[in-house]
Amino acid sequence: MLIAVISDTHMPKGSRVLPDACVERLRRADLILHAGDLTGAAFLAELSALGPPVATVYGNMDEPALQATLPRERVVEAADARIGMIHIPGPRAARAERLLARFPGCGAILYGHTHTPEVERVEDTWILNPGSPTERRKAPERTMLELAVEAGRIAPTLVSLGT
Repeated sequence: MLIAVISDTHMPKGSRVLPDACVERLRRADLILHAGDLTGAAFLAELSALGPPVATVYGNMDEPALQATLPRERVVEAADARIGMIHIPGPRAARAERLLARFPGCGAILYGHTHTPEVERVEDTWILNPGSPTERRKAPERTMLELAVEAGRIAPTLVSLGT
């Protein structure tokens, strides 16, 4: 199973669009996960129209109507793997320990908010932030993640989408 992961798209916003390479990867995925800050319900509809099922959590910048329809955190099960999702992971200090305690038994935990990608293995769990495909802020480039999931095993790949 191939899972495409994005976060912090902040759309719609002016003429902002997802990079073509991101859209191609989203379309060919079996599942799309978004770690919050979609911003508007119109973008969630656009994302859902790409084809694969979409699972998301709300972020701090999402419009109130969208927040009302989405969970703050969730656990997604895919190909015998459990993936925890939350937008705001809290302070950097002890972040991994907090996330591991919040999502026990997950093979990966996804978060957003920082716009800075992270791919780190802590104990038996991946701590993952896809960065942002649209707004890199302090990150060196725009990014997303792909997760290859098979028989409960998760293999993450950070994908560069350029500057």
